[in-house]
Amino acid sequence: MTAELKFIGHIETPYKDPSECPRNISLDGPQCTIILDPDYHEGLTSLEVGQHILVLYWFENTDRSRMLQRPGGRPTGDLRGTFALRSPHRPNPIAAAVLPIAEIGEGRITVYGLDCCNGTKLLDIKPAIHLEKPTE
Repeated sequence: MTAELKFIGHIETPYKDPSECPRNISLDGPQCTIILDPDYHEGLTSLEVGQHILVLYWFENTDRSRMLQRPGGRPTGDLRGTFALRSPHRPNPIAAAVLPIAEIGEGRITVYGLDCCNGTKLLDIKPAIHLEKPTE
C-alpha cells in the first residue's frame, strides 16, 4: 500500500526557526495566515468567520524514529510514548490544530496561535466537530 499526500498551500507565521515556535497552539497567540494554492481557493466556499476549523499541516526536519520522548523536549523527566504527546517528532509528522476563523478572504484564512514555522506546508482544512457527552 502506498499513500500520496498533496500539499494545498502554506502557513505564514512570525516564527522563522523551530526554536522560536511555541510548544502548542494558543488562542491568544500571534496572527497566522493560511494561504491556499490557487487551485484550492474555491474549497473555502461556505466557511465563515467564527467557525472552528481543523487545520492539518506538515512538520519538517523531524526525527521520525522516536517512540519515547520527554515532554517539551526536556533533558530529564519521565519518558512518554510519542502518541501521548503533541511533539513534531513522530512517524508521520502531521500536526493538527482546532482554531476559530478570525478572517476569511480570497484563498486565505486568518487564525491566531499556530505553533509552526513560517512557510509550513498545509495538508488540509476541515470543519471542526465538537462532540459532547450527553447529560443525563
